[in-house]
Amino acid sequence: MDVDRVLLASPRGFCAGVEKAIKALAWMVKVFEPPVYCYHEIVHNRLIVESFRSRGVVFVDDLADVPPGAPLMLSAHGSPPDVLERARTNGGAVVDAVCPLVTKVHHEVKVRSEKGYTILYVGHAGHEETVGTMAVAPQSVKLLEDDSDVSSLDDLDPELSDVALLAQTTLSVDEWSGFMEAARARFPNLWMPGRSDLCFATTNRQAALKEISKHADAVVVIGSANSSNTLALEQVAIGSGCPRVIRINESSELPEDLHGVVGVTAGASAPESLVRDVLDALAPRLGVDEIQVVDEEEYFPPPPELRELLRGVATALWLFSGSGRAHKPEDPVGADRNTPAAGVLKQLAS
Repeated sequence: MDVDRVLLASPRGFCAGVEKAIKALAWMVKVFEPPVYCYHEIVHNRLIVESFRSRGVVFVDDLADVPPGAPLMLSAHGSPPDVLERARTNGGAVVDAVCPLVTKVHHEVKVRSEKGYTILYVGHAGHEETVGTMAVAPQSVKLLEDDSDVSSLDDLDPELSDVALLAQTTLSVDEWSGFMEAARARFPNLWMPGRSDLCFATTNRQAALKEISKHADAVVVIGSANSSNTLALEQVAIGSGCPRVIRINESSELPEDLHGVVGVTAGASAPESLVRDVLDALAPRLGVDEIQVVDEEEYFPPPPELRELLRGVATALWLFSGSGRAHKPEDPVGADRNTPAAGVLKQLAS
């Protein structure tokens, strides 16, 4: 490779929802004897899934594969209501690591459905988030995968029908805009949430990538092929006019003919360690320029079920130790905000 300079997008990599999910599953691994079960991949990244698998986590796509009484975590993408209900009747500890932004969309679907709305949901068929969201009110939701789908909604009266437009959180801004314009043009009384359904982290990563794409000879997007937000980044770079866009899982997949100025970013499920490996492999002669468009400070605390579980364990250990009230342990989740998921993953690997 003959790379002159790297333009490094910021923000990139882990979002607050992924941080929350990874740390929550790591706590489950510490508290319970293996195996610990997880419904679907905790996040869409091969390296992270394999890291947890090596520590005794079993990822399943069917709750029938979870033995009665086994500890279970539900992934960050959100689960159908019936899955959550069945999980809680299985007899074991259940922790729901759903991203709060996905929970917001589930709530919007439920409320609009109860008000009699037909919900146009923009998402990718088969994606865990889409499946879980549509299951909240399947009788009321119509899936849109292409903005041309809006014109084929012949059963809805544009003037009389109560119609709402909601979205999978990991769509690209440009992709979402096309649907929004088409739906507004067809349904003048269209309802949309006051705050966009699109994940702020996804939007921020796309904005940073647009900033570097216009100056790069090639862009490298780090992330897994089943990660929706990673694929959205790939499309953003292409749409920005970058002459060459490459998605890779890790540095070993970098092509040898990269040259000139190379932009680098990472999907919201990709750890920073992968980014560092890529920068080392590119070895730019003139160094790395980090281009920051916004400073992310969002934090999502551990799932409430996990907080109760950890506090219960800590209290039990204190009581059985006989140490006395003066030595009551600190809140076990009190330091979570300042504990990065990257550090947790490093501990798992050691």
